[in-house]
Amino acid sequence: MRKNYPVVSRPSLATCDHERRYIPTFRRLHLLTRFAMSTVIEVDDVWKKYRLGIIGTGTLRHDFERWWHRVRGKPDPHAKLGAASSANGVGAKVASPSLTPLNGAESDLGDDEIWALRAVSFEVKQGEILGIIGRNGAGKSTLLKILSRVTSPTKGEVRIKGRIASLLEVGTGFHPELTGRENIFLNGAILGMTKTEIRSKLDEIVAFAEIDTYVDTPVKRYSSGMYVRLAFAVAAHLDPEILIVDEVLAVGDAEFQKKCIGKMKDVAGHGRTILFVSHNMDAIKQLCEKAILMNQGMIIYAGEKLDAVKEYQNRLGHHSMPVITGSKEIALAEFKMKNSEGKEIYTFNTFDKVIFELRYKSNESLNNASFALCFDDINGTRIMSLWSPFQNKYFDVVKGEFSCVFEIEQIHLNPGVYSVVTYAESKGTVLERIDNYCYITVGYIDRYGLVKLPEGIHGKYAENFNLTIS
Repeated sequence: MRKNYPVVSRPSLATCDHERRYIPTFRRLHLLTRFAMSTVIEVDDVWKKYRLGIIGTGTLRHDFERWWHRVRGKPDPHAKLGAASSANGVGAKVASPSLTPLNGAESDLGDDEIWALRAVSFEVKQGEILGIIGRNGAGKSTLLKILSRVTSPTKGEVRIKGRIASLLEVGTGFHPELTGRENIFLNGAILGMTKTEIRSKLDEIVAFAEIDTYVDTPVKRYSSGMYVRLAFAVAAHLDPEILIVDEVLAVGDAEFQKKCIGKMKDVAGHGRTILFVSHNMDAIKQLCEKAILMNQGMIIYAGEKLDAVKEYQNRLGHHSMPVITGSKEIALAEFKMKNSEGKEIYTFNTFDKVIFELRYKSNESLNNASFALCFDDINGTRIMSLWSPFQNKYFDVVKGEFSCVFEIEQIHLNPGVYSVVTYAESKGTVLERIDNYCYITVGYIDRYGLVKLPEGIHGKYAENFNLTIS
């Protein structure tokens, strides 16, 4: 149901000067307290349908007929025979949490139609920073466009309280022929701000975007990085109640991304709401309080950010196939993980003792062979490498089967999902390299009910391991 926000009446004419001076102040404080806990975004059962490769429905006449029937609450005259229609005249495909259609509603979609969003519902309180994550094509950008009023939902309702500033893609809302300064005033006017308000923020925006020299240059001559810096600076500094930021921050350099995250924290600290879409899980963990995970147009998880990120990483791990390169004189036949007692395990905690046992088959005898076992995060960044040449160890390998055992007393991997990379080399020749051989999950250390994170090791070579060949 639509929320009813408190209304404060003006003081009566009979109120004395003392009361007239103080009562409104108390009422304003009361309003601020109530508003701080209020819902500013409410998405209720939103669906969005798109046609593939077709603009409109084919003809202007058909478009008008569909609109006219929808306004009168009648069925779509050009819908497929036997297709069900929703109450508002638009067919709605209903999906269960397992992404399977219910009640035969699959027929509501034509051969050239898809549901970009399906049954999306959530609420955001004032001052919250909500992360939205998911694979490409999950529906994140479509959801943001609906919230930004760029497009409308096919079915469902969105209720928003406050001014929205959106940063959906590079250069959104900028006129290429206008200068940076003129675009700042244009965007401020779109947000409903006065010239005086914009002028008071102008120097701060220009300084944050680091475009002092180019502020009077047409933005069509800006690089993509300059576009992003100016667009974010305008959106963050013009006092919107709600700030929507898509993946565009990935265009900026690392220093600017760090500055943006700091600014968004500051914006949220002043009671404003942020919706943040990113594939950078570190940014989600650092910035957001809660997160929702989307897949195939549906919300499959909503809650704590760490759980959402973990679920996202687990799902990513099931979509990458192993990639094998090298001369292939040897081949990896088996991979096992064991604990300190020698029992096979499938997951472990940070700082546990772990034994990685690799079983190889060799087509010929090899001299001066070296081996490596590496761990990459979901973004493909190398986190840890166990590499025998780092310890100046090389091995002679006989033809046939042999075992390669990496034993590490304390594994320094943060909780998360990692891709395993195996590597074998002899005299500068890569014998076999397998990327994404498998995925392992490192859990939270629960020995004392605490989570401890390593300070070093990331991106470096691990020294405290032992490698044996037999």
